[in-house]
Amino acid sequence: MTIIKDFVLQLTLIALPMFIYHTFVNDRLKNDKTQRLVLSALWGLSLIFCMSFPAIASNYRLDLRIVPLLMGTLYGGFGTGVILAVLVILYRLYIGFDTGFYTTVLALLTTMPVILYFQKPFEKAKKAKKVKIAIFLSLFYTLVGITWFCTLRNVSWESLGVQAVHLAFILLVIWFFTTLNENMKEIHQLRLEVQNAGKLQVISDLTSVFAHEIRNPMQVTRGFLQLLNEPDLTDQKKKYIRLSIEELDRANEIINDLLLFGKPSTNCTERVNVGNLLQRILNILDSYTTSQNVAVTTDINDDCWTNAVPQKLNQCLVNILKNAIESMPNGGTVWASCAPTGDGQIQISIKDQGIGMTKQEIDRLGSPFYSLKKSGTGLGMMISFQIIRSFHGKVRVTSEKNIGTEIIILLPKAG
Repeated sequence: MTIIKDFVLQLTLIALPMFIYHTFVNDRLKNDKTQRLVLSALWGLSLIFCMSFPAIASNYRLDLRIVPLLMGTLYGGFGTGVILAVLVILYRLYIGFDTGFYTTVLALLTTMPVILYFQKPFEKAKKAKKVKIAIFLSLFYTLVGITWFCTLRNVSWESLGVQAVHLAFILLVIWFFTTLNENMKEIHQLRLEVQNAGKLQVISDLTSVFAHEIRNPMQVTRGFLQLLNEPDLTDQKKKYIRLSIEELDRANEIINDLLLFGKPSTNCTERVNVGNLLQRILNILDSYTTSQNVAVTTDINDDCWTNAVPQKLNQCLVNILKNAIESMPNGGTVWASCAPTGDGQIQISIKDQGIGMTKQEIDRLGSPFYSLKKSGTGLGMMISFQIIRSFHGKVRVTSEKNIGTEIIILLPKAG
């Protein structure tokens, strides 16, 4: 019964930082470095508590330190993993300089490079694959620890039985907490999407009410400006009139985007070859890419069929491609690819060598009136994201500042 109490206590101490992070930290801290520092501190406290209150069985200390160590490394990154590994060694030295200390050090030296190697693939993986990676790494760490334990000590069948039960329990706990953390992240993302959807609905409602009333006086103003543009005017006045007309036209384009956004999506989809559509768009944009000193590399599969509205999908891809091109003011390369995946989807990838984005900028991408361009409104990306969602698709954005951005669009494959 005492062992059960000790393990329940450790489980509570592992769950606590996870709930603290998702409840109080995730929404309030926008800086990546600060988030990682807080994450390191929370998992570090959990790790110390687990090692401080071990379960004692057959004179062996059994704890769940691998859970905060692994979760902190996989979700926090390389720096967090190194900090937690050093913390394990230092605290184990504080507990006692014995065979257990040597086992801990050797196990970490053997397994941490592998855990850190899998951190990036884990970060990019889907939920099911993340769970598998976490279970595999926990199994690997525990088996290596048992191997060093057997090498440095004289072991009995009883102690091996205890270690086997401990291993099974660790795998179960890792599965539970990885799944729980992924579910909490999904809930958080859904909440953000609901909030964003509310903002978009407000824009849609306002558009239908005000767009017509705003456009009428603008057209009248534009007409009178054209009448005022007489040949005998000074060059300065002609310049002012031209700039005024250009700004009115830009405002009219914004209203057109808003009107398009406010229109209800149509269900009249048809079978579309996305590869052919993407190649056609690239051919149309060829002169534009040349003028911007941008080279385009393509890898397009012929079997990329989906159900969509061609005109809307065309608009979506044009917006994303133009953003990729315009993100490289000094030129560069855009990679565009389209291929079916193994899980019944097609994947469209558009990658550039542009200015890149921070995590905070990625999170705001597609929000109303948010743009990284000086003269941009953000409506193009907002509409593009809405179009993809209307086709039951998903968008993934990865980016590094001053390195580039990759936008991956996943659409259901047509049968």
